[in-house]
Amino acid sequence: MGALDQYISLWQEHGDLLVSKSPDALNRLRADAASSLIEQGLPSQKDENYKFTDLEKILSPDYGINIGRVKIDVNPSDTFRCDVPQLSTSLFLVVNDSFAETVGCRDLLPEGVDVVSLASYARSNPEFIEKFYGSLADISNPVVALDTLLCQDGVVIRVRKGVKVESTIQLVNIFQNVAPLLAARRILIVMEEDSEAKVLVCDHTQTSDVAFCSLQVVEVFAAKGSKLDFYDLEESTQNTSRLSSLWLRQEEGSEVLLDSMTLYNGTTRNEFFTRFAGRHAKLRMLGMGIEDEQRRLDTYSRIAHEVSECNTDELFKYVVDDDAMGAFAGLIYVAEGASKTEAYQSNRNLVGSEKAVMHSKPQLEIYNDDVKCSHGTAIGQLDEKQLFYMMTRGISEDQARLMLKQAFMSDVIDGISLPPLRDRLKLMVERRFAGEKTACSSCPVGCNS
Repeated sequence: MGALDQYISLWQEHGDLLVSKSPDALNRLRADAASSLIEQGLPSQKDENYKFTDLEKILSPDYGINIGRVKIDVNPSDTFRCDVPQLSTSLFLVVNDSFAETVGCRDLLPEGVDVVSLASYARSNPEFIEKFYGSLADISNPVVALDTLLCQDGVVIRVRKGVKVESTIQLVNIFQNVAPLLAARRILIVMEEDSEAKVLVCDHTQTSDVAFCSLQVVEVFAAKGSKLDFYDLEESTQNTSRLSSLWLRQEEGSEVLLDSMTLYNGTTRNEFFTRFAGRHAKLRMLGMGIEDEQRRLDTYSRIAHEVSECNTDELFKYVVDDDAMGAFAGLIYVAEGASKTEAYQSNRNLVGSEKAVMHSKPQLEIYNDDVKCSHGTAIGQLDEKQLFYMMTRGISEDQARLMLKQAFMSDVIDGISLPPLRDRLKLMVERRFAGEKTACSSCPVGCNS
């Protein structure tokens, strides 16, 4: 049996249970998702876009899936904290694949902001969900199709016209179970005209010796004049696989920052599909990955400039060591009518051992002469001359290497617009390069991994 067969069989044999536990607004796309998976199957590593991610291997384990919506007997707000000192947040949780609230999570949210369960909102506002859910994410994408087939809950973040959210909306995704589990998560963000918000999503695994698989689809609608910062921080375990697909549409004058940070993981595939649909919009995309031991991180991005006078600035950096593997493939597409586009793409990487591997493939596809576009990549090692210079000043070799790796990541970290999060990440990166083995060592209380 292939990896996909078990999920198709689950749908065919237990689809009635899955549908009965879910609102109609989520159920309406399941049959189309199943048809897409049956017709196309999973792309193999012969597919250029999945050359370094083996979907068959990731999805083949016999994961449990909570389609019966069995309630987990745990209060995560009592057992887990994900803190950023000096950062005021409105904290919400997704435990495995179920939305949960924490005490006081809405105290700092102004009128005109909804942060709610996807399933609940689909029941109370079905027209809204039917308008947005699944309208960006392409169901021919295997991650999107499988997530759409299995998803029963997630998070809706809706910021109404003109509303500016001062506090950061923080969403913590937590894996916690005694047996292997797959969670199909969904995040839907709708920024209405002239609204502003900052969203921080943190992925954590509390049960380190159990295998988990995260399927995540994020759909982001940035209306005219809206501003959104979206930070995605992964701190899981080597037994955790993650398949994440983010889809973004930007209207006129919108400004979006996407920042993807992988500090601890097992096997991760992050996809970004962004589209400019209105002029004078800006996108800044940042990313970092720290990979050692046998960890794997594969990033794919496609940025489509379909209208004129929009701006993209993309920077991804990796540090790869031991037997780890990193991969980056990015495409900036400029349509024929998208004049005066400015788009810059850069991928910079450090490889720290003979066995570590880094693959890089930046690309431009341009159908317009009136543009300013560039792309570049570099794969290298720490500068031995800099190491020698620092050691002659009394700095140990280990400390010198740590300092140079931190400096290498500095421009990605400095791109964070939240000073408390920026300071926190500097500390977390320092601890990571110093060799701390568990993601939760920097959590102030209560984490069990």
